[in-house]
Amino acid sequence: MIATVASRGEVLQHLESFLKENMDGFLRKVEDSWQPADFLPDSRSDTFFDEVRELRERAKGLSYDLLAVLIGDTITEEALPNYEAWFHQLDDLNRDPNNGWAQWIRGWTAEENRHGDLLNRYLYLSGRVNMREFETSTQYLIADGFDLGTAHDPYRAFIYTSYQEAATNLSHRRVGTLARKAGDAQLSKICGMIAGDETRHARVYQTFVDKIFEVDASEMMLAFEDMMRKKIVMPAHYMREMGVEMGKTFGHFTDAAQRLGVYTSQDYTDILEGLITTWKLDQITGLNGAAEKARDYIMALPMRLRRVADRMPVPKLEYKFKWIE
Repeated sequence: MIATVASRGEVLQHLESFLKENMDGFLRKVEDSWQPADFLPDSRSDTFFDEVRELRERAKGLSYDLLAVLIGDTITEEALPNYEAWFHQLDDLNRDPNNGWAQWIRGWTAEENRHGDLLNRYLYLSGRVNMREFETSTQYLIADGFDLGTAHDPYRAFIYTSYQEAATNLSHRRVGTLARKAGDAQLSKICGMIAGDETRHARVYQTFVDKIFEVDASEMMLAFEDMMRKKIVMPAHYMREMGVEMGKTFGHFTDAAQRLGVYTSQDYTDILEGLITTWKLDQITGLNGAAEKARDYIMALPMRLRRVADRMPVPKLEYKFKWIE
């Protein structure tokens, strides 16, 4: 453990060699990566229009809520410029464009960029989506930005991404499962591939936090406590449609996700418990007094959250999204 850590920057610099040594495992080489074109009809092919008709026929089996959640997930993915800009604002993370942290951010962004591209094209070809309304919501989300509660702190940011990537994995994977049940095996495969990326990215960010706990345990614990007191908000929490107040559409989107069981308040708590186990919070030593109290708060939080979640009814009110006609 580093006995005298002067700043987050020292810790990140200390961990940079570990990051560079493991970059090939954290990211996939471009030449080995899947691309959106691998999963969609090839417009150069003589069978293109037949394949599109088949895709549209399969898409008819998706329920209203499932289609709404898929669209919301896609808008979230399409707001990628915000997420990269957010990373570049973090203190001490990428001042040198050639350091390991900057390489990670660019590589992560490049992998994530494929997700929105693939889902966007699927929705366009499905024939079930008002693409102009969808595109308007995407532009709104990028323009409105977000407030994740991390300030410019990389410790808080890594807590956030550890949580959010795990949540995104759940959402995509469950949408894929429901798509298969609805008869759209191709959409199920698409969602599964995206979920696979999110799983790997979640593990990478969780590894970053784990390594920071080894060298700066008290500050990392305090950052964890602070993020959990604020609550982890999803990056699309300002989502809206044209003529709708900022954030209102996101509430309806999450209602649909809860009705389907795609992402629920119970899942929020499950992810927290998973992180507590992954980081072995109960075994961390050398904490100062404030950090010990922070750990006590975090360890007790899942039970408190479950009591609240047990009292929350499944939303019944269905909303008519402008994305779907």
